[in-house]
Amino acid sequence: MLYGPMLHPQLIGALARAGHGGRILITDGNYPGVSGANPAAERIWLNLAPGLLTVSQVLDVVKQTIPIEQLGLMVPAADAKGIELPESIPAHDEYRAALPGVEVAMIPRWDFYDAAKTSDVSVVVVTADQRLYANVLLTVGVRAPGE
Repeated sequence: MLYGPMLHPQLIGALARAGHGGRILITDGNYPGVSGANPAAERIWLNLAPGLLTVSQVLDVVKQTIPIEQLGLMVPAADAKGIELPESIPAHDEYRAALPGVEVAMIPRWDFYDAAKTSDVSVVVVTADQRLYANVLLTVGVRAPGE
């Protein structure tokens, strides 16, 4: 039996293999989990039912498992209109509050898709989060001496 917050064997192994500078994509339920990320990345499907699980729930456990150097947030593209251009993105406030002191990169939608397809993205966690622009791209940091 494991101690600590994470019990998912596949996710523990994938995070352990990511290494410093590796990136982890945690997607909302609208994200194209197969075609929108590095084809070699390990996929972990946590989209049980609409709203189960959310990116915030996964992030709460992941942040206790690995050091996070940077938080990449998807923001609307320059050509966004209508529903694709919300006045605010509450999920982003949650993520910033969950990761105080972590560098935040605001990445426009089309650039975010390109970033998610790069070879340094080694893990893709697909959630059923229903919020728009709830995707995060985490960069793995280093473990501080003595941790």
